[in-house]
This record gives sequence, structure tokens and C-alpha cells, in this order.
Amino acid sequence: MSKLTKNQKLALGKIEAGKAYTLKEASALVKEITTTKFDASVDVDVRLGVDPRKANQMVRGVVSLPHGTGKQVRVLALCTPDKEAEATAAGADYVGLDEYIDKIKGGWTDIDVIITMPSIMGKIGALGRVLGPRGLMPNPKSGTVTNEIGNAVKEVKQGKIDFKVDKSGIVHTSIGKVSFNADQIRDNAKEFISTLLKLKPSAAKGAYIKSIYLSSTMSAGIKIDPKSVEEI
Repeated sequence: MSKLTKNQKLALGKIEAGKAYTLKEASALVKEITTTKFDASVDVDVRLGVDPRKANQMVRGVVSLPHGTGKQVRVLALCTPDKEAEATAAGADYVGLDEYIDKIKGGWTDIDVIITMPSIMGKIGALGRVLGPRGLMPNPKSGTVTNEIGNAVKEVKQGKIDFKVDKSGIVHTSIGKVSFNADQIRDNAKEFISTLLKLKPSAAKGAYIKSIYLSSTMSAGIKIDPKSVEEI
């Protein structure tokens, strides 16, 4: 195991052992404990009291972060010719259809989000083996399969993200950058957690939110008091 640097030791020293912080406190502290020289991502990990193996306890949704993600999201719009101008005007990085389907079949996946139309899903289904493992497959539930191509592109560019609980019952997502101020980090985390609360399955019993941790790239996790979520 590699030794901690002086800055990392100082950062760890700022986290009080065993303490569960409020979301406001954690949003400020995550900036203080980040030692990377690049603009690190700020992540939230929430352990839910659900059993993802049961369909009626699956938690999946989308959320529009008020301050965006801080990332440059590369969007491919696979659409019919009559929708190409709309997609381009909305800010899509790549717009087309058959030529991009062929590129993806050849292994090209230099994109973050694919937005397409219901009428085209028949063609895209064949790309499942390439797109599925990379989390790039369009899905109506995440708003990436729609006839409102322009609106969908704008929402993604402005900070709309989709999330899904994993097999361990954890939802992990990035909600901003360390360069954001503490209030922006708090606002984004608040919006994400509030959305999770609204998605609580009726079949979930006991405590729904078991733990929440806020961290940045390569930083330690800051434990957040789940009870403080009720104050959001």
C-alpha cells in the first residue's frame, strides 16, 4: 500500500473519526480535503434499504442538477434527417444515423450519451453488445428515447443525469466538481437525494436510506447523517 503524502495526511486530519456530518458541512469539507492538482469530480454514494434483485424494489431515475455536472458531455443524436437540424441547434456533438451506427459496430464509443427516437430503436437494438456494457444504450426511462430530440439534448447538456441502484443496493453518481462552491455542491447533492427519496419503492421496508457518503476523486469519504436528509 502506498504511503500517504503530507497533504493527504492533513486532509484526513480534517475528518473527525466517527462523525456524521450534515450535508452543508460535508459540501464545504469535501473542498478542503481534496488534494488533486486537477478539477476533481464530487461523488455521492447512497446505500439504500432495497433488494435490487426484486423488480418491485429497483430504483432508477433521472435528475436535472441545478448547477450541472461541470463535465463536457459528448452527445450523439441518432435521428432521422428531419430532426438533424434540431439536434445540432440544441448542441449535439454528433448528429446522424446509419454512418454512426456503422462506426459503433466498428467499436467507436467516444461519446457519453446517445439520444434517439422510438422509430429508430429497431436499428439500435443490434448495438446492445457494444453499448450495453458501457452504459450507453438509450432508454425511454432515462429520457434518451424520445421524439423531442432537441429538448433531450439540451437537458443532458445542462446537467441531466440518470442513475440506477447496483446489485449491492448502492447508488453512485457524480454531482459536480471541486471547483464548484460549497453551496453549488450542496444544491446538487440535495436535488439528487431528494429525487431518490421520491423514488422509494412501496415494497421497501425498514430504513430506506442507510448511509450517505460524499467524496471527491481520490479523497476519503465524508459520512453524512441520514437524519439530516429529512431536513432537506
